[in-house]
Amino acid sequence: MWITIAILVVAAIFFMSGKVRSDLVAICSLLMLLICHILTPEEGLSGFSNSVVIMMIGLFVVGGAIFQTGLAKMISGRLLRLSGNSELRLFLLVMLATASIGAFVSNTGTVALMLPIVVSMAAATKTNARRLLMPLAFASSMGGMMTLIGTPPNLIIQEALTEAGYEPLSFFSFLPVGLVCLAVGIVVLLPLTKWFLGEKAVEDQSGHSVGKSLKQLAREYDLSENLFRLRVESGSSAVGQSIAQLDARRAYGVNILEIRREKGSQTRFLSTVTQLYTPDTRIEEGDVLYVSGERAQVDKMAADFHLSLLDRAKASAGKEELAFYDLGIAEIVLMPSSRMINRTVKEVDFRRTFHVNVLAIRRKREYIRQHLGSEKMHNGDVLLVQGSWDDIARLSKGEDNWVVLGQPLAEAAKVTLDYKAPMAAAIMLLMIAMMVFDFIPVAPVTAVMISAVLMVLTGCLRSVEAAYKTINWETIVLFGAMLPMSLALEKTGVSRYLSDALVSGIGGYGPIILLAGIYFTTSVMTMFISNTVTAVLMAPIALQSAVHAGVNPVPFLFAVTVGASMCFASPFSTPPNALVMPAGQYSFADYIKVGLPLQIIMGVVMVLVLPLLFPF
Repeated sequence: MWITIAILVVAAIFFMSGKVRSDLVAICSLLMLLICHILTPEEGLSGFSNSVVIMMIGLFVVGGAIFQTGLAKMISGRLLRLSGNSELRLFLLVMLATASIGAFVSNTGTVALMLPIVVSMAAATKTNARRLLMPLAFASSMGGMMTLIGTPPNLIIQEALTEAGYEPLSFFSFLPVGLVCLAVGIVVLLPLTKWFLGEKAVEDQSGHSVGKSLKQLAREYDLSENLFRLRVESGSSAVGQSIAQLDARRAYGVNILEIRREKGSQTRFLSTVTQLYTPDTRIEEGDVLYVSGERAQVDKMAADFHLSLLDRAKASAGKEELAFYDLGIAEIVLMPSSRMINRTVKEVDFRRTFHVNVLAIRRKREYIRQHLGSEKMHNGDVLLVQGSWDDIARLSKGEDNWVVLGQPLAEAAKVTLDYKAPMAAAIMLLMIAMMVFDFIPVAPVTAVMISAVLMVLTGCLRSVEAAYKTINWETIVLFGAMLPMSLALEKTGVSRYLSDALVSGIGGYGPIILLAGIYFTTSVMTMFISNTVTAVLMAPIALQSAVHAGVNPVPFLFAVTVGASMCFASPFSTPPNALVMPAGQYSFADYIKVGLPLQIIMGVVMVLVLPLLFPF
């Protein structure tokens, strides 16, 4: 027993110091439990197969898809209309919206849904996201206190009451308690987040990329200046021909930048936009060709091939400008030893050799956009090339003729697949429905995994690799390695010993003191073991203590569920706390500075309020 306590104390010290990565501390703690034979290997690794950990992985993928499709930006834009430019209204909106969703959806699912939305809202208003993400996690737990299904501890005390022969609680028996929790949370968090969470700015999760963004490149090379859209009509002689066969650059001086092809149902939910460009790509009826060139030559090409000129696609045209879903752009600078020097673009034949299209050449301060085929390349020339993201990635590998500037693939990851936003929204709503409605026989973890797989299969994420990149493995390892700690505390009798000793020591001082003892015992235990396990351990103790004292057990069981759910002083006490940790770049100390005062104040308020709501 004492070895387990020692391991727990040392781990807590390292967590609070922040000098060692939290996931490494968690793994070392788990290894010590295994080395000391407190846990078997099967028990020690059980955390990584826990449904909560698997659910967290799936929710990272779902959240990543919500970001990637631009759905988060759309939702945040609508919410921002309610908050305006007021940071106070934004804070209140986040707290109230999150708590409302958390009343019906698991707090883990609520945070996963709201996290990308809140980050987008913070970026749009230039608000420090650190001041919103921790309140987001806490509000999801507060919302969970409003209904029977909001959080697992609520179901646990319901089961304890019914098994003991008492009347079961109704669906909204928890609502008054949840509203008090939310009110206390808003009042306390408003100053605490300003004092302790405003000093460090949250960096872009993709890191600081060296180079220009895709929009900056498009503006610099003025790609929209001579950009036109041509629709392939029925009966067009271009149908069935490949881009190479059209040979538009030689015949008309017109450069075909991409073919935009949209397929799907009449609704946007199943529509798919594909960007195509290879010399062998064959043109189909209904395709939209994005071309650059002189207006007169574009008109001549349109007339010859029976193409409709839609409009000039300027950058201000929103969705009609060049997009970077499947095709991207990047700059490459020619090296002095390059075999390309003194050769023309046509001689090198970038399209056939490297599957990319040269859009422009930057030579010192001069930008060359016309007649590129006959232009000889010089040492130090910067070429703006266009191609699929895979082909652009290959340009930087095993090639000594040039150097790719910046991080084009990092920029590609920031491009939102906005045409997939309706699909992402439908999958998100399906996930919520499966988690809320009991008549759908699907477990929450299954619902999340189904949604994550659907996000990949429907193209809301670019690839399976992109889905893996959305997962924050540090958080997963931290939570998976710490979950077996609760098993060790239970197995060695630490949990039972501490709770029994505390309750037996204060049981004679009256029901209020006993209620406070049960509440704060539960609260402290939840800082080190999961709130579900804590509720399972403490519910029967609270029930028996109330029975022995001859008072109503309901407020005591509510003390257990509130104490277990309102744990804010530790990042791994609840999944929501762990989910926002990497996004907000929080340290363990941040949770202590903000969460511990809130946890203590919440406990004091609950000890005073619970007897009023549920008299002894």
